[in-house]
Amino acid sequence: MRVVTCWAMALALLTVPAAAQDGWRPLFDGRSLDGWVQCNGSAPYTVEDGTITGRTVVKSPNSFLCSKESFGDFILEYEVKLESPANSGVQIRSTWDPAIKNGRVHGLQVEIDPTERAWTGGLYDESRRGWLHPLTGQDAARKAFRMGEWNTFRVEAIGPSVRTWVNGVPAADVLDDLTPRGIIALQVHAVGDDPAKAGQTVRFRNLRVMTSGLERARTPDTGETPQFNHVPNTLTERETREGWRLLWDGRTTTGWRGAKLATFPAGGWEIRDGALSVLESGGRESTAGGDIVTVDKYGDFELIVEFKLTEGANSGIKYFVDTELNTGEGSSIGCEFQLLDDAVHPDAKLGVKGNRTLAGLYDLIPPQNIRFNGIGEWNRARIVAKGRHVEHWLNGFKTVEYERGTQMWRALVNYSKYVVWPSFGEAATGHILLQDHGNRVSFRTVKIRALK
Repeated sequence: MRVVTCWAMALALLTVPAAAQDGWRPLFDGRSLDGWVQCNGSAPYTVEDGTITGRTVVKSPNSFLCSKESFGDFILEYEVKLESPANSGVQIRSTWDPAIKNGRVHGLQVEIDPTERAWTGGLYDESRRGWLHPLTGQDAARKAFRMGEWNTFRVEAIGPSVRTWVNGVPAADVLDDLTPRGIIALQVHAVGDDPAKAGQTVRFRNLRVMTSGLERARTPDTGETPQFNHVPNTLTERETREGWRLLWDGRTTTGWRGAKLATFPAGGWEIRDGALSVLESGGRESTAGGDIVTVDKYGDFELIVEFKLTEGANSGIKYFVDTELNTGEGSSIGCEFQLLDDAVHPDAKLGVKGNRTLAGLYDLIPPQNIRFNGIGEWNRARIVAKGRHVEHWLNGFKTVEYERGTQMWRALVNYSKYVVWPSFGEAATGHILLQDHGNRVSFRTVKIRALK
């Protein structure tokens, strides 16, 4: 009986599909759209020669073919072929609920980008926060996708970690805990009203998922790609190794003081739910709690600050701040990454050619490439200062770049409100400042690393 039983077990294993034996299971049977449902848009999805094929249509919003099943932690693999330059993507941990955003599909998207930008494999937050991991500067990843051929994608979503590969080349590496579970969806992007763009195809095949044994199957992290941590007020192991440290711990006032005080302001600021907020006081500059600055000074650095604006709000992130320059009324003096509701606040129309608008160098250089997530949403400011060279970034896009202490710099200063401050912006070190301009603005994920 024992021999018969063993043979029976062996025979049973031979009849189980190989994918099931190694932990994989198919999401598409190659013959039908069982397990999937159309969400948003009118682009048709059909089964052709063992592929799910989507076709663009004019005058339709983004269209999605959504899985009926939702997934939390998983490893996903699939193949994609573009025969024409139709933008697409695959949603993961996404939401389709008529009660939320009017039923609009939203959540993380693994990008398929056939344009010259070539950010295929990057991670985009559809209808929410925008780019979480663009492929700026990642030449190998940008060259991995092959137009007109089948391309293999791998996505590892385990805990807050989401990592992607295109044809075996590492692309995105993101830490994000906003939506830990959701649907998978295949996108056909909108093409507007241009009839010449109708009928472009996006083909998917060999979709399979693994939901158990993930730790054994996950790919070791060799640090080949930049890592973007979107979990508020935290540092990853890699960030710590790379020299990042939190300037604000998410709970206390440690490391900060009033710009014109020895201690943290007694009022005018609030700490709640992991956010540090300036309280509304009628829009007056530094008259309630006042600006706050880091206790320490910083020279060459990379700084990240997430911020959220209320309607009509004005504030700023200043750096190379000298708190001794202005001991009277008003804000302390330093270079300023402007925070402003450009659509409502009158300051946006003052200054010269928009040099007082969001993500610009206040009163000196107007911004470009603005990608603003909107009022009431979290946005990510990044400032890089090394020697004379300084850059402003907003939500993954560079908005300002300049050199301090040059002839051009001094000419800009001479035509600004800072002309009264000798050698403005040329200090080797200074405090980091969060501005109180009398409007409610919230901050979190304030972190910095020294640059060598």
